Amino acid sequence: MSSKTVAALAPANLRHSDGSAIRVLVVDDENTLTDLLQMALRYEGWDVRTAATGHEAVLAAREFNPDVVVLDVMLPDFDGLQVMKRIREGHTDVPVLFLTAKDSLEDRVAGLTAGGDDYVTKPFSLEELVARLRSLLRRSRSLISDVSDPRIVVGDLVLDEDSYEVTRAGEQISLTATEFELLRYLMRNPRRVLSKAQILDRVWSYDFGGTSSVVELYISYLRKKIDSGRAPMIHTVRGAGYMVKATE
Repeated sequence: MSSKTVAALAPANLRHSDGSAIRVLVVDDENTLTDLLQMALRYEGWDVRTAATGHEAVLAAREFNPDVVVLDVMLPDFDGLQVMKRIREGHTDVPVLFLTAKDSLEDRVAGLTAGGDDYVTKPFSLEELVARLRSLLRRSRSLISDVSDPRIVVGDLVLDEDSYEVTRAGEQISLTATEFELLRYLMRNPRRVLSKAQILDRVWSYDFGGTSSVVELYISYLRKKIDSGRAPMIHTVRGAGYMVKATE
């Protein structure tokens, strides 16, 4: 996902009550992962700072004053539990979401027992991580407000980000989680051509090893559910990508 693509995306609902952006500190020593998370969370309209070590994380927290922290358990200098303890010496109530190894039950239990608020296991979907961060922010003492309608509307197609419901001309449409995220990405960028590479970066998990053919497959799934028997809203721009637009 390029910086131009991120800049063009619609802002998310959650902000401070004064209108300022949510501040997220992401701590992980995998540069590829932190770069992708930074872009994905900025796509949500949030202000993001990253750190690769525990020492950098503690310094960044003091300067940045985050509303929520995404924190890898395993870091090159000291572990995430120690980082959380040091960060909370100055930010008692800041919620922490731990990133843990896929099969490391001990890490998850230790993190939650030590005061962590939630965790996701690697590899994870960006959609799941963002949903968990939103939940943590709503439960925290931070003055967070929903500043926009959770519905995205393009023509007679309506997607509700809170209830995860989709309707077209008032008729309910059942989508899988991946289909929903793909449609949301398209609808947040109406009449904008999105390439297969951009869609892969946004919709699928950061270490997804597939090819662009999976995008073609899920676009076909969406068409069967959204456009079947109706004027088409999902369009292919040959050699460029896909877009959604209202019917004329």
